[in-house]
Amino acid sequence: MLTAYIAAPLFCEAEKTFNLAVDAALRAADIDTYLPQRDGGEGVAMVAAGADPVQVRQHLFTADVNAVRRCDLLVMLLDGRVPDEGACVELGLAYAWGKPCFGLQTDTRRFVGQSNNLMIDSILTVTTSTLDELVAEINQYFLVLPTVVA
Repeated sequence: MLTAYIAAPLFCEAEKTFNLAVDAALRAADIDTYLPQRDGGEGVAMVAAGADPVQVRQHLFTADVNAVRRCDLLVMLLDGRVPDEGACVELGLAYAWGKPCFGLQTDTRRFVGQSNNLMIDSILTVTTSTLDELVAEINQYFLVLPTVVA
């Protein structure tokens, strides 16, 4: 089973709710996911529960970097005035480790595939504007990969 890392902002209820919808769509397509807000934890909640903020930051960083390293692909949510800084770092890590990267941009403030920073657009295999298109593109990509003979 493929595992997708979902790189996205997670700082308000609307973002977290949409991230869960992306997660559900990928899982419905038999793609396992790593969703940082669920699988790494939320820093604000950890600190509110009494954890040391410095340790929380290091824990979240390490957990997310390790998850990007283990994933088969990365899905980056591009919505917002500009893409989330942390998601950009995760995208760069995935690219450096040879992971295919897919973008989802439902936000119409920028035209899909035409207004993102070239360093982001150049990494993404494809950018879609709907969850259905995203899942179809991921499935198509992995269906046409050449088989490696050992």
